[in-house]
Amino acid sequence: MRTATKTDPIPEPSRARPDQAIAWEDVGPAVDRVLADWVNSSRSTAATPSLAVLWERIGEGLEGGKRLRPLLAFHSYAAFGGRDPEGIATLGASLELLHGALLVHDDVIDRDFVRRGRPNIAGLYRLDAAARGLPEPEARHLGSSVAVIAGDLLLAGAFRLADHASEEPEVRARITDVMHAAVSDAAAGELDDVLMAHSSGHTIDDVLEMEQLKTAAYSFAAPLRLGAILAGAPTERAEDVARVGMLVGTAYQVIDDVLGTFGDEQQTGKPVTSDLREGKLTVLTAYARRHPDVARHLAPGAAALGDPAGVDRVRAALQGAGADTYALTLAHSMVTDALDEARRCDLPSALRSELTRICNHVLHRER
Repeated sequence: MRTATKTDPIPEPSRARPDQAIAWEDVGPAVDRVLADWVNSSRSTAATPSLAVLWERIGEGLEGGKRLRPLLAFHSYAAFGGRDPEGIATLGASLELLHGALLVHDDVIDRDFVRRGRPNIAGLYRLDAAARGLPEPEARHLGSSVAVIAGDLLLAGAFRLADHASEEPEVRARITDVMHAAVSDAAAGELDDVLMAHSSGHTIDDVLEMEQLKTAAYSFAAPLRLGAILAGAPTERAEDVARVGMLVGTAYQVIDDVLGTFGDEQQTGKPVTSDLREGKLTVLTAYARRHPDVARHLAPGAAALGDPAGVDRVRAALQGAGADTYALTLAHSMVTDALDEARRCDLPSALRSELTRICNHVLHRER
């Protein structure tokens, strides 16, 4: 490796076996150290005091979290024979920066000012602006503007750290290609997500394709593929594990749709009605729109979404249409397909075991 200038916890991975030279118990804290070093270095070299403050707040936003993406990359890396803890920690940290960038930008798009139960970057600067006497519209715009800048910085950092995960030029080139594809897919999915909210005629399959691109590609398929690449696995094996990741990641997002509509804000850390208010198309709403009496309540700005009681009525209507049951059944089916694919591809047994644990978490998480 070249040296680089709260939610539900993911279930703990099994302890390292005697033949396993690296363990998550070592790599996980190393990911945190790489992130802290990157933030501190960026803050100390910031061109202006205001940028230094932004770096400090970016660092605070990176603290905690599930570290799901580094964990997936680690399991793939270890299963395919990887043995450099610093290299995989650096790669894992780059995935956290990528995740942070996309979350910051997603919050701007969704006009959310809270993440993990506390003000996000946009929310912090919105509060600062309001305290200085700016009217609310200007305060919101200022907060969102700074968040766009923060997301750009995180995205640039993700690629910089990823380039330091290996000294092998060919491996570094493959890592860059996967990172670029992940960002491109996420952008395509986010774009469809925005446009679908203001158009009609979309099917459940359209929603699933959007969710594969927006979430599954960068959160599951890319980490698993990157871990295999860093370990030196053949291209076909990296593609095998990525296919499994795409299925698990899509199931993860379907469950996220359910939690985003029926979850507890104290558990999820985000307003659970934002998707409904914004008219976002999810598996739940795509399914329920088959029922005209439910569909009329789901358009952006619909009167039923204007007050808490109205939102509760829409939730009840979704449940009455069987949307929640359908979504949960669909997620279970995808997880089953993922584990079947892992067996069919004969992925390493240790990786299949960890994927089974993570799949169980995906289906039963509350955040």
